[in-house]
Amino acid sequence: MTTIEEQVNRYGYVTEAIADNIDLVAEINRLKKEKNAVILAHYYVDASIQDLADYIGDSLGLSQQAAATEADMIVFCGVHFMGETAKILSPGKKVVIPDLNAGCSLADSAPADKFAAFKARYPDHLVISYINCSAEIKALTDIVCTSSNALQIVESLPKDQKIIFAPDANLGRYVAHKTGREMVLWDGACIVHIDISREKLAQLRAENPDALLIAHPECKEDILLQADFVSSTTGLLKFVKESTHDKFIVATEAGILHKMKQSVPDKKLIPAPGSDNNTCACSECPYMKMNTVEKLYNALYYEQPEIFVPEDIRLKAYESVNRMLELSKGI
Repeated sequence: MTTIEEQVNRYGYVTEAIADNIDLVAEINRLKKEKNAVILAHYYVDASIQDLADYIGDSLGLSQQAAATEADMIVFCGVHFMGETAKILSPGKKVVIPDLNAGCSLADSAPADKFAAFKARYPDHLVISYINCSAEIKALTDIVCTSSNALQIVESLPKDQKIIFAPDANLGRYVAHKTGREMVLWDGACIVHIDISREKLAQLRAENPDALLIAHPECKEDILLQADFVSSTTGLLKFVKESTHDKFIVATEAGILHKMKQSVPDKKLIPAPGSDNNTCACSECPYMKMNTVEKLYNALYYEQPEIFVPEDIRLKAYESVNRMLELSKGI
């Protein structure tokens, strides 16, 4: 019989069997109160988890919530770097995630050693890194940003400030285009957003000429250029709420549609199609979908897998994340 630690080390999550007669929703809510835990969920995780969460949001909102919570334990339903960000901001709290395998293609596209060598080639440049990166990259960064505040953070810097932008090249190009700033870009990308099919999207738009195309700035440039509105997940959600239009094609991870449908039940929301032939004909993140209610229950019950960030890395990363939070006040 394997121990919980052995299960996590071998599989990346707790594999302990759950009794068939357990009401998972009721037990998760009970354990949450008993352990003074808070459940944070990204918009892209499964709807059943979003419905259980204390707070649902995108990277900036979740980072701020992680810093503000008075809970003893943070259960972060998202991907690995998000759990790290919570630990960076709340070192005294236990941070667990449902599955250590829930990584991020964008974060993985920037290995710390290669990025350090890249940064060394531009010693007079300030580094702005998108929050979708590892703790090690954040430690090599001057200011972290999110898709919600990247434009404002770049615009807050002197015009002659030289900038490295990492790791998402699509977001970097979008910011450079909107601000008129030249930036050195690390060539990283999100597999979900760059996989949106141009051909299928063109057909979908032809079939729905009355729909507005709204897109996340991690999408490829040709998608962004034809979009009627570009913003973060929170920005897209706000837009569909406030717009007088009643039909939208949504070019981002399909998990956001759950919250959108709750907010605007009378509007038609169409997911932008991915290149792959999948069950939902939409764009889904395989890492976000590693979060399940069963893994959430086990993570809360056994308090595993736990996120750890070495203190020297945490302190350096904290400076860049905290600078973002300071600059983001009022955004």
